[in-house]
Amino acid sequence: FPRFCVRRTARFGARGTVNTSEKPAVVPRLDREEYVEQAHFFQALLERIKDNIPLQEVMESIQHEILATTKLPMAISFLLSELKHAGGFGSAMSRLCHYFTPYQTFVVQQAEDDRGRFDLRVALAILQSEAKYRIEAPTPQGIFLYQFETLSRNRLPFDAGISAMAKDPVFDRDWSEWIYIVRRQVGIVDLADLIYVRSGLYFEQSERRGQKVEAACLFGDKEGKIAQANRHKNPLLLFAALQRHLGYPVVPRPQPADESQNLLPLLVRRVERMEARIKLLEDEQKGGIDLNKFYQPPPGS
Repeated sequence: FPRFCVRRTARFGARGTVNTSEKPAVVPRLDREEYVEQAHFFQALLERIKDNIPLQEVMESIQHEILATTKLPMAISFLLSELKHAGGFGSAMSRLCHYFTPYQTFVVQQAEDDRGRFDLRVALAILQSEAKYRIEAPTPQGIFLYQFETLSRNRLPFDAGISAMAKDPVFDRDWSEWIYIVRRQVGIVDLADLIYVRSGLYFEQSERRGQKVEAACLFGDKEGKIAQANRHKNPLLLFAALQRHLGYPVVPRPQPADESQNLLPLLVRRVERMEARIKLLEDEQKGGIDLNKFYQPPPGS
């Protein structure tokens, strides 16, 4: 199976025809300081939204905190205008395709979709972690696995999400073509197999057998060994092992609601009910309950 998968899908589409329609959009890579300010922007949004501050006020205040030598203040100004007019800024991010990646736009638009359950706070945490990872020396392997795991854990649409991943500037042409192959085969072929047949481990094993692989090697030996060890297993085990060894950020997950804040008011109400019942029992033992105090005379009497 792996040899057939590599030779067939490296050059051909899902039906065996050359794929020329799905060409990745050209998105420029930003400077390091842009990602530093983006990480601060998403982190500040996340922290202040938790304090129940309106999003418009939060963005207006953050706009003055961002470094003026970057392009982010102008982008925030455009996002703020769209937020005031349309109630969201996902559509504005799609127009700033030269600054925000299609995957960032996809995540925000999914969070703004009223029909879904994807929380905006989780979306901001995802974008913050990704921006922090891009500050250093991100690898295509780490970016792909982080974004793909985000789709899997949050149950986001794979078709639109993977298409947005393929247009990321960190991926070259070979990577983009392979990501489109993953989009067509996800759910049919195990992800561990797709990674394994594009790893250096599989290429080395094929050379030992005298077989020539006509495809680009996208993953190293380490990723190939991890994928081979997790074939036909729970994909979460594959993600966990790859995250430990590659060092890309842990995908943020929805946190359970904190019930400790409502615990004290709940106890107060229960104590008040117990006191009322004890008072009724005491009145009954003293000679009966006076029901007149529970009734109000009719108005005008």
